[in-house]
Amino acid sequence: MIEICCGSYEDGINAYYGGAKRIELNSALYLGGLSPSVSTLKLLKAKTDLKIICMVRPRGAGFCYDENEFVQMKEEAKDFLENGADGIAFGFLTKDFHVDMERTSEFVKQIHSYQKEAVFHRAFDITPNLEESIQTLISLHVDRVLTSGGEATAIKGQETIKYLQEHFGSHIEILAGCGINADNALEFKNYTHVKQLHSSCKSYKIDTTTSNGKVSYGYYPDNEMKYEVVNCDQVKKLILNTQ
Repeated sequence: MIEICCGSYEDGINAYYGGAKRIELNSALYLGGLSPSVSTLKLLKAKTDLKIICMVRPRGAGFCYDENEFVQMKEEAKDFLENGADGIAFGFLTKDFHVDMERTSEFVKQIHSYQKEAVFHRAFDITPNLEESIQTLISLHVDRVLTSGGEATAIKGQETIKYLQEHFGSHIEILAGCGINADNALEFKNYTHVKQLHSSCKSYKIDTTTSNGKVSYGYYPDNEMKYEVVNCDQVKKLILNTQ
């Protein structure tokens, strides 16, 4: 399974025409991915047959949320699940970096009440003991975990990902992501034996109205007018290279 990380309706359409079967739908990918809009989900469900996992993340930075944020996240998950989402990606940590068992359990029960998939995202990668954390997720009935093996990229974390797949892959789905592309995916898959890969397959577009004179709304230091978008041809290449 190749899952494409998408930040917009355009991204989802490009992933679909590139041959993807499942996407993780976000907004604000430059912040690591935030909750998308319900309208984006509804449009993609109407125009494609993609399996869509919606991110529920109300802000950037970390994953230790206050009660107001948690209330918002539960409502966002409800909106997505009632409008066609096939699953929810989320992550809850305590202040000491461990999996927040109470909130994770509550979210899993909410998602499973709709018979959808509960996916713990890469908040997992900053927990202090990945083996302990994955056992916790299994005990809480999380369906899948997205991981780079506790490293900056999945390529750097491939030894850990291989270990997680070998020891826990029969109990929870291991989705390897971050830094996976058409050039390294096949070798990575063959080495780690993971059955699912997560990739952004991104390229960049330019919007010249990003800045003018003294005012700028750019967020890429090297080229403040560019924004990332899923590249349909890169999706096709990734899928072809991993068959």
